[in-house]
Amino acid sequence: QKNSQYSLQLREKQKVKRLYGLLERQFSNLMEEANRTQGQSGATLLQFLECRFDNVIYRAGFATSRNSARQLATHGHFLLNGKRVDIPSIRVKSGDKIQLREVSKKNDYIKNLDELSPSPANLPGWLKVNRKQVSVEVTGIPSREDAEPDIKEQLIVEYYSR
Repeated sequence: QKNSQYSLQLREKQKVKRLYGLLERQFSNLMEEANRTQGQSGATLLQFLECRFDNVIYRAGFATSRNSARQLATHGHFLLNGKRVDIPSIRVKSGDKIQLREVSKKNDYIKNLDELSPSPANLPGWLKVNRKQVSVEVTGIPSREDAEPDIKEQLIVEYYSR
């Protein structure tokens, strides 16, 4: 059976929503904001998704999945610029520093991170990770190449512009 253009757009949107663990309202709000921002809406949307607090924790290798990164963020295990944060959707910007709270270093999950985390070769260029201190510094903003390669963001833009 032939897939309609609408079904392709819907599938792509659902795939990206699941990939980043967002609900429809959060996702459509991000898309609206991306449309209001100058530049390409699709690339801007991906940049917003990559800059989420929980995603940065995942990208830095401090969690095995985006879901576990979201839970670590929600439970307040990480500090953002020295302040405890428990909102996974906060958007980080260049110059921000994220680090694990001292209290959280005793957590069994965190102790076993070294075996689980990605090799330094897989780290995005816009993050500077310090494994010993379990901290990450945002040194730039993510480009399109830093996001998941198999996302067709144009389909998502088309879906929301109906």
